[in-house]
Amino acid sequence: MGFNLRADRVALVASLLFWLGGGTAVAAPDTPQIDGAAILEKNCSRCHAIGMTGDSTHKEAPPFREIVMRYPPENLEESLAEGIVSGHADMPEFTFSSEEVSAIVGYLNDLKAQVTGK
Repeated sequence: MGFNLRADRVALVASLLFWLGGGTAVAAPDTPQIDGAAILEKNCSRCHAIGMTGDSTHKEAPPFREIVMRYPPENLEESLAEGIVSGHADMPEFTFSSEEVSAIVGYLNDLKAQVTGK
């Protein structure tokens, strides 16, 4: 019963990646995961409540848990990519890359699912 050094190394690396990834698939180094919640936290949370709880700090900025009930998240894709224009004058215009838009819409869909329980 011999051993194959190359096969053993591949198995070891695969085991380590599985263990370090918490048992989930690990993204390739050149395709980092983009976190929609983190993008919204960085760009929007100074005015909007972005999670399931809390009040928005700006009186005219609705919490995102309300926005997702007014608009299907997919309907916001074009605005996120080309520049959101809002109903209140002091909101800055944001534009996001297609990867960021996908991450944001994914987060908003998750938020909507939490709000509706579906």
